[in-house]
Amino acid sequence: MQVVVSPGYINGTVKVPGSKSMTQRAYAAALLHKGTTIIRNPGTSDDDKAALHVIQQLGAKVHTLANNELEIISHGVNPVSDEIDCGESGLCARLFAPIAAISHLPVTINGKGTLLQRPMLVYKAVFEQLHVTAPDFDGQIPFAVKGPLQVKNITIDGSQSSQFLSGLLFAYAFTAHEPVTITVNDLKSTPYIDMTLSILEQFGKRVVNDNYKSFHIQPAVTIETAPVVIEIEGDWSSAAYWLVAGALNGEVTVENININSLQADKAIMEVLQYAGASMSIGFDSITVRKGRLKAFDYDATNSPDLFPILSILAAYADGESYITGLHRLWHKESNRAESIAEMLMDLEVAFSIEDDYIAITGSRQATGSYVESCHDHRIAMAGAIAALKTRNDVIINDAEAVNKSYPDFFKHLQALHIGCSFND
Repeated sequence: MQVVVSPGYINGTVKVPGSKSMTQRAYAAALLHKGTTIIRNPGTSDDDKAALHVIQQLGAKVHTLANNELEIISHGVNPVSDEIDCGESGLCARLFAPIAAISHLPVTINGKGTLLQRPMLVYKAVFEQLHVTAPDFDGQIPFAVKGPLQVKNITIDGSQSSQFLSGLLFAYAFTAHEPVTITVNDLKSTPYIDMTLSILEQFGKRVVNDNYKSFHIQPAVTIETAPVVIEIEGDWSSAAYWLVAGALNGEVTVENININSLQADKAIMEVLQYAGASMSIGFDSITVRKGRLKAFDYDATNSPDLFPILSILAAYADGESYITGLHRLWHKESNRAESIAEMLMDLEVAFSIEDDYIAITGSRQATGSYVESCHDHRIAMAGAIAALKTRNDVIINDAEAVNKSYPDFFKHLQALHIGCSFND
């Protein structure tokens, strides 16, 4: 699908969807929890739907309640299928691979699209140490695991993604019968680990974080019998696009966000403040207004999902901005470093790449024309926000990629008074 986005002044209020990072973690905990979990305001993206289907394949019962709530009843990991389908979600695959390995039954971890090329090799050595059988595992999906996983002290590599550690923390926290430690080297994206630990704490699981270098898991002292209720926060990754949009050319109020969130992409507030954006902060909302923006420096190593929209912010800020952390972008839905470079070239924005950073020279107005999303939801959305101040309409190819994280993105863009036309 192609979407043609016209330049224009963006104005209005938008309520962002529930965080998919938090939703998928809540689903993982609800599966492992032997009892009832109520999930309020769950995300509705393709990735969220994939994770919900996975926990059902692993034995959970799911009931839809009123007021955007789900009831999940589980007795732990009891697979009803010999395969779980993670769609295109890297988080889903990395979370549920060790969780599926809790069972003594063989389970194949599968997916589609770009997920089939995303690296999983970190788990090879982990599975061997934990006595999980994974025959013919070459570091990519699909592969089969067969447990039962045997919890023990291990050391893992955290440089590629924190998602591997999150998967192990969930599996360990719900199965450990004695104190155990996971040691991690060179951990990246630590805010996502904070989110994992927060979800575990809400289920009564005790994990002591030793400066993100080791994690000490204590067996649960009591068994909870009352339902666990989890409220999913609005997604800061989604909010970032609207906040930047307001700063570039309009006035946008974003609702359904937690100002004190642990989400990594809350850092967008810090960047916008540094860039000189006009911002008003409420209890669960932020309003950003158009203003004269200045160049900024930001290390996105721990919040790599902000890279595409930060590139657009830099494209319209006076001066040369520097964004560090390109190495975190190589194994996303696309090679996101290349996709960002292609997007900036299509928009005729001046930039250069050296080592681990991109330098972007801002201007008052980009040319516009055509953005190839590379089947990457964040590139599609960033290209649409760039169109607000281009000379020409911007044609976004494979725009349906937004369904991965924000299915209503273009609908909300239209509601904020920006012209969009759709071509199948």
